[in-house]
Amino acid sequence: MSVDGAKAGHRGRLGLQQTAGLRRPHWRHIDTSKGGDSVIQFELNGETVTSESPDDTPLLWVIRDELKLKGTKFGCGIAQCGACTVHLNGEPIRSCSVPLVAATGTSITTIEGLDTPEGDALKAAWVEEQVPQCGYCQSGQIMTAANLLANNPSPSDEEITQAMTGNLCRCMSYVRIRKAIKSAANGGGA
Repeated sequence: MSVDGAKAGHRGRLGLQQTAGLRRPHWRHIDTSKGGDSVIQFELNGETVTSESPDDTPLLWVIRDELKLKGTKFGCGIAQCGACTVHLNGEPIRSCSVPLVAATGTSITTIEGLDTPEGDALKAAWVEEQVPQCGYCQSGQIMTAANLLANNPSPSDEEITQAMTGNLCRCMSYVRIRKAIKSAANGGGA
């Protein structure tokens, strides 16, 4: 049974316990039929990069291990926690489950390259509101929130909840995360 159809108490296709209410990520399907093992070229944080890793290598591992950008984190490996969120052509994706070949000819932005008004406002609000406890999930949280504010500069609480669903925080900083997003949306005044 896939995560799509998971019911409480059932095990998913990877044998992991699934929880009722999980849904597919809100981003679009990514075409992975672009080629065989070869040199893959894409833009990363505004610079053209290449990788000779196998086509099916998760993008996360190319970003972290080959390209040495450590801000994007590994959390679950099955696109359910959001710690590995990056932007592919401006849309949030879970890089742990996206094969390298899907990045061919695209533009990838990681937390290190998030140089947008929304990103800057969020980073400042994250500090002001003292959001992180352990900090592990924060890059994925900020990447998802930046996409929300780029598409909806003044989101309601419900819209924030909807956009951030699927980004998990083990420290339970959700109240401060929402407050920081509202603060960033309001130009710094929550």
